[in-house]
Amino acid sequence: MIKIWGRTDSSNVQKVLWCLAELGLNCERQDWGGKFGGNKDQDYLAMNPNGLVPTIKDGDFILWESNSIMRYLNAKYGQGKLLPSTPEGMANANRWMDWQLSVLNPSIVPLFWNLIRTQEDKRDAKVVQGALDKTSAAWQMAENQLAQSAFVAGDNFSLGDIPLGVWAYRWFNLPIEQPKQPNLEDWYDRLKQRKPYQTHIMIPMT
Repeated sequence: MIKIWGRTDSSNVQKVLWCLAELGLNCERQDWGGKFGGNKDQDYLAMNPNGLVPTIKDGDFILWESNSIMRYLNAKYGQGKLLPSTPEGMANANRWMDWQLSVLNPSIVPLFWNLIRTQEDKRDAKVVQGALDKTSAAWQMAENQLAQSAFVAGDNFSLGDIPLGVWAYRWFNLPIEQPKQPNLEDWYDRLKQRKPYQTHIMIPMT
């Protein structure tokens, strides 16, 4: 049984839970991080020196970093099910996973924190507007890609969609007026039809 440390409202934990569900894998999850604490426990830091969530243990193998965990699970248990079969297709999916970390996250996280995790009277309007502009521009890159295919790495769902899909739910449910990006909206509608997405991503934002 795969064990995972992490709380269900963490975007990075949600990635792994969604991936596990797509692969039909069960896990034993322990609430960790955030209000549950534990990140700085010495035993946890011995497994994950970053002190973040998630961390998984599969037999004697311990792994942290959500995108790496998903790649591992897909390679070991999915026989590559969630990645295109060609080197080019795999690289394309992996690129979007990396893009989420390097481009989308720095834009959308400040927006999410200000609008969801900060009391209204303490929000920084300048930060919100700047983050909204940057996030809209970032999503436009995905919008352009999705004009070419149903999913970010081609016509089939892949690991490339998971990191973006986690944040798409937050994006479309923030109390703001999003720019019209029809390809992105259609892709989001397709994700919402997936049972693992409904179970692990479409939950109250905190």
